[in-house]
Amino acid sequence: MNTFINNFKNILPGFLFCLAIAIPSYFLGHSVPVVGGPVIAILIGMLITVFYKKRELTKSGITFTSKKILHWAVIFLGFGLNLGVIVETGKQSLPIIVSTIATSLIVAFLLHKILGTNGKIATMIGVGSSICGGSAVAATAPVIEAEDEEIAQAISIIFFFNVVAALIFPMLGNALHFDTTVGDAFGIFSGTAVNDTSSVTATASTWDAMHNLGTQTLDKAVTVKLTRTLAIIPITLVLAFLQTKKHEKKFGNQEAMESEYDKKLENQKAVESEYDEKYGNHEPVENKEIKKVSILKLFPMFILYFILASVITTIATSLGASPEVFEPMKFISKFFIILAMAAIGLSTDIVKLIKTGVKPLFMGFCCWISITAVSLMMQHILELW
Repeated sequence: MNTFINNFKNILPGFLFCLAIAIPSYFLGHSVPVVGGPVIAILIGMLITVFYKKRELTKSGITFTSKKILHWAVIFLGFGLNLGVIVETGKQSLPIIVSTIATSLIVAFLLHKILGTNGKIATMIGVGSSICGGSAVAATAPVIEAEDEEIAQAISIIFFFNVVAALIFPMLGNALHFDTTVGDAFGIFSGTAVNDTSSVTATASTWDAMHNLGTQTLDKAVTVKLTRTLAIIPITLVLAFLQTKKHEKKFGNQEAMESEYDKKLENQKAVESEYDEKYGNHEPVENKEIKKVSILKLFPMFILYFILASVITTIATSLGASPEVFEPMKFISKFFIILAMAAIGLSTDIVKLIKTGVKPLFMGFCCWISITAVSLMMQHILELW
C-alpha cells in the first residue's frame, strides 16, 4: 500500500502538468481541426521544454503519461471500431486502401535502407502516412518501443503533410476534373490519400462546400477512413510478432543455454566429488536458474485488449446496442492521445529534432506523394474517377 501511495505521489505532479497542456490543446484542436489537438499538444510541450530544464519533480509523471496513458488510449480506440459495419460499407474502396498502405510501407522500408534513417521513425512514418496519422503512430510506437523524440519526429512530419493535403487537394480535385455532381469519387480520394481523421474531414467538407454537395463527400470519406483504420489491427500484430522475435533472438536460444549450463554444472560436480574424496567436503556450487523469457511478457498485451474492445463493439451493436453507448470511450481515447502527446512533447529536445529531421522529412514527402499517386491510379483503374 505504501509503495502504491509513493508511486502515486511521484507520478501526480508530472501527470497534472501534462493535463494542464492537454485541456487547452483539446479545445484549440476543435477550433483548428486541420491541425488537431494531438499536434498542438506536442508543439506546446516541445516549446515548454526549451525553457523547462529542471524536471525532477515531474519526470516520473511525464514518463508514465507518455507510456501507460498512450497504451490506454489505444485500447479505448478499439471501442470506435465496428468491424462489421466498416467492412460492409468500405468494400468499394478496399483495393485502393490495400494498395496505398502497401505502397507507403514499401517506400518507407526502401528509403530506410537507402538513406540509413532510424528504423523506428521509418516504421511510424510508413504506418502513420498510410493508415490514420497520429492514431496509427500512437498504436505503433509502444509496440516497437519507440523513444519519445522518435514519436515526436514522426508525428510532426505526418502532421505537416496532412496540412498540405487538406489545403491543396480540393484544388487538385478541380484540376483533375473530379465529378462535382456527387461526392463519391473525391470522398474516396480524400479517405485514402489523407491520413488523419481531422484532415480528412477538413478536405472532404471543403469539397462539399465548394460544390454544394451537403455532406455527400464527407460521409464517403469518413467511411473510407474508418475502413483504413482497421489496418491498425494486422499491422500492430505483425510488428508485435517481429518485435517479440527480436527480443527472443537477443536473449538467445534458451534451450541451448540451459543445455550448456547443465553440462558445465555436471562437470563442476564431478570435479567437486573428486575434490571431496581427497580433501573433504566443501560448499557445493549453487544450481543457478537461468531466467526464462516468456513470449507473453514480451508481447504488448495492450494490442490484444485493443482488438478485444473492437470485437466487443461489433458484437454489442450487432445485438442492438446503440453506437452512442461507445461515444464516451471514443472521447477518452482521443483525449488520452492528446494527453500522451503533451508528455511526448515535454520529453523532446526540439533543437535535436530539427538537426536530425531532413532525411525523415524527405521520407514523409515520398510516402505522401506515392500514396496520392497510387490512390488516383487505382481509382482510374477501377473507373471510379
